Amino acid sequence: MKPTIAISMGDFNGVGPEVVLKHLSNLDLSSSTPVIIGSETVFQFYEKSLNIYVDRHRISGTSDIKEDSVNMMSISDIDEADIQQSKITKKAGLASMKAVEYGINSCLAGQTDALVTAPISKEAIHKAGYNYPGHTEFLAEKTGTELVTMILATDQLRVGLLTGHIPIKEVAGSINSNDIICKIESLEKSLRENFGINHPKIAVMGLNPHAGDGGVLGSEETNYIQPAVNEVQNKGIDAEGPFPADGFFGSRKHTQYDAILAMYHDQGLIPFKALSFGKGVNFTAGLPIIRTSPDHGTAFNIAGQNKANPDSFTSAYDLAVKMALIKINRKN
Repeated sequence: MKPTIAISMGDFNGVGPEVVLKHLSNLDLSSSTPVIIGSETVFQFYEKSLNIYVDRHRISGTSDIKEDSVNMMSISDIDEADIQQSKITKKAGLASMKAVEYGINSCLAGQTDALVTAPISKEAIHKAGYNYPGHTEFLAEKTGTELVTMILATDQLRVGLLTGHIPIKEVAGSINSNDIICKIESLEKSLRENFGINHPKIAVMGLNPHAGDGGVLGSEETNYIQPAVNEVQNKGIDAEGPFPADGFFGSRKHTQYDAILAMYHDQGLIPFKALSFGKGVNFTAGLPIIRTSPDHGTAFNIAGQNKANPDSFTSAYDLAVKMALIKINRKN
C-alpha cells in the first residue's frame, strides 16, 4: 500500500513553506501521497518569490485526496499582506498550529498515515495563545498521551531525551529512576515497532561530568540512573550505562548502539546535530500516530532568500513513509 503523508506548513514567515516546496518539487509520487495542510495563498506566494513550482491538487477534505498527486488543503484564510518574512506574528503562529492540529486529527481518524511538521516558532504560537514549549507537548495533549519521548534520528544514529524543553537548572531535580525506566522502555518499544529493529541495544548517558565519578561529582548516577539500567536489564532490555557523555561520543561508542538515551536536551542534541550533517529527523515516540519533523527551526534569518536546505525535511518525510509502511504491514 502507498501511505498518505500529511504535511503541516509550519510558520509561514520562516523557511517551512520553502523546504516543503523544495522537497515536493523532487518527490517521486510513486511511493507516497503527500497532503499539504495550511494556506494556498502562502504556497502561491513562495512559489512566485522562489521560482519553485509544484503542481497541486486542491482538496476540501481528506475524502478528496488524489493519489499520484501533491494534494493541497487550505484551512487558513491568509492574505499576502499577512506574510512578513522573518517576523514573529500572531497570525503565523495561529495558522501553523491549526495545520498541526488538523494533521493530528487526520492521522487519528485514519485518513492519513503519518504527519510531517514543518518548523514552528515558539514565540509566535505563544502570541497566538498556545501555551506549549513546542510541538511535542501539543501532540501529547491532543492525542491523550501521557508519556512521549523525543527521538532525533538518522540512519546511523538515534538519540532519545529523558527531559525535554525545560531549563537546565531544573534537570537534576527532574531525574528519578521510574522516569528513566519508562523512557528506556518507550525507546526500546519504538525502536522495535517504528524503526523495525528487532533486538535494539541502548546506551544510557550519565548526568554529571565523568558520570559522577563514583559520587564525587554528583550522586544522580548511583541513586537513579544505574538502578534504572539494572531494572530494565532484569526485564530483558539490552541497555548499558551510565556512560560519561563526552567520552562516549568522543570515542565513537555511539556506533555500537541502536540508540542513546540522553539526560537532557543539549546533552543529546549537540552531538546529534554535529554528527547528522543537517539530515537529522525529530520523531515523537509513544504517540498513537506517526509524527516526524526536520531537526531545525524556522531559520527566520534566511527566510525567503532561497537559502534553506531541504535535506532534513526530506529525511523527515522519508522516515515517515518508512514508518507508515512498517505500521501498515504489521496490521496486515
